Amino acid sequence: MYPGTWAQKTPDKLAIVMSGSGRSLTYRELDDNSRRTAHFLRDTVGLATGDSVVVLSDNVPEALELYWAGVRIGLYVTFVNSHLAPAEAEYIVENSGARVLFVSANLADLAAKLQTPGVEHRLAFGGTLPGYGSYEEVRDASSDAPIEDQPRGDTMLYSSGTTGRPKGIKRPLTGDSVDQQSNMSAVLQLLYGMTENTVYLSPAPAYHAAPMAFMAAVQSLGGTVVMMEKFDPEGVLEAIQRFSVTETQMVPTHFVRMLKLEEDVRSRYDLSSLKMVIHAAAPCPPDVKRAMIDWLGPIIMEYYSSTEAAGSTFIDSATWLEHPGSVGKPSTPGALHICGPDGKELGPGEIGTVYFASATESRPFSYHGDEQKSRSAEHPEHPNWTTVGDLGYVDEEGFLYLTDRSSFMIISGGVNIYPQEIENVFTLHSAVADIGVIGVPDPDFGERVVAFVEPAEGVEATPELAGELAAFAREHLSGFKVPREFHFREALPRTPTGKMVKGKLREEYASTVS
Repeated sequence: MYPGTWAQKTPDKLAIVMSGSGRSLTYRELDDNSRRTAHFLRDTVGLATGDSVVVLSDNVPEALELYWAGVRIGLYVTFVNSHLAPAEAEYIVENSGARVLFVSANLADLAAKLQTPGVEHRLAFGGTLPGYGSYEEVRDASSDAPIEDQPRGDTMLYSSGTTGRPKGIKRPLTGDSVDQQSNMSAVLQLLYGMTENTVYLSPAPAYHAAPMAFMAAVQSLGGTVVMMEKFDPEGVLEAIQRFSVTETQMVPTHFVRMLKLEEDVRSRYDLSSLKMVIHAAAPCPPDVKRAMIDWLGPIIMEYYSSTEAAGSTFIDSATWLEHPGSVGKPSTPGALHICGPDGKELGPGEIGTVYFASATESRPFSYHGDEQKSRSAEHPEHPNWTTVGDLGYVDEEGFLYLTDRSSFMIISGGVNIYPQEIENVFTLHSAVADIGVIGVPDPDFGERVVAFVEPAEGVEATPELAGELAAFAREHLSGFKVPREFHFREALPRTPTGKMVKGKLREEYASTVS
């Protein structure tokens, strides 16, 4: 299904509403606007099934309007992180091969610096931009006729680039029509119980894989999306109360910020409409998750997946309390494999690379324009087993536990150290707003553990604080895991979806010792 279905059934129902400004689109408006834009892309530009367009947007209704315009005529739609430097955004635009670029006028500074010689049409929405045409004028001047041939397209999103240059993740198009139910809407319906009565709150950036996929799937089911302009911990509570939100999706950093609200703020809002809080994107420290369950009740659902969507696991609150720290089991038996460096499968409790087996005989995705990176995701003996580089283990019952990314692991004195374990210890420490742990070169041990810390508001970064944090670590960790250095920063480099960009921490550290 897609918005056109609901434009016929419930034309005046809100398909999306902004929690701050109140801007909204009904299903009729979403269908009309996306249909006209689709005509422009197909009839005027001449795009065909499998071609690409790029959208550079903040959180505004047009993001979903443009998503459906592309997806309803078989295009790949690439959303670009609006926080990227111009050169980084240019790389994605060029690498995608897009001939059309849509840009929010709210991103004027970035738009003015973009050099995109391969793009034929540069269109701004929500205002005017020098060097850009008007999206609204082009859209409204295009045909409003029905579109008979509507093959389902997809997103082609780029990895966050936490360990290198972003990779365009491209899945083969299914050949289905857009009015057939998508896999994602089926997951929301069957696993999470979402229906046309769903009111889904999205506090994360729309350009990220999970928020966009969930919002589009909610609209496929005929529900209402409440989009936040940006995350605000108290704003989440206010939106849940005002819009009677039934489901929402967050990341662990959202949880941490919400838990640090004063108790009188947390108890001020009526959250009784909330049926489920879904979380993913980054490992959640067990203490944080347990505190969220204590606060909101057993309505926390976690899944583990990736933009590549090669596989996933799920776990509800009750099961998690029996297996704290787990990200669950895959829904398909035999889909999960933990393998050592030689590719051999490991037993319960042994840490290795996490692979998922797809139902196809070959790799279910590729990295656009980079066959070497694509092949590096494959298991050496099973091409349909793929990994995104995460490390973990399964217990005797088959529950998966993540330990870290393989690129983040520290090897000190021949011992493997997983930064995530160290970071989890400090997550709810009253003096710590954020922490990132890396390994740096050491002449004696190969690598040593170094922590970068953002002090909590009102906490002064002093040698005494470093000593206090080291003492705290020694109480909770083995000696070899205790950071040998603590460096304080006003803010740490996280993506808006909560992933720590450790490459930048390593670069910063290297620049201080060179």
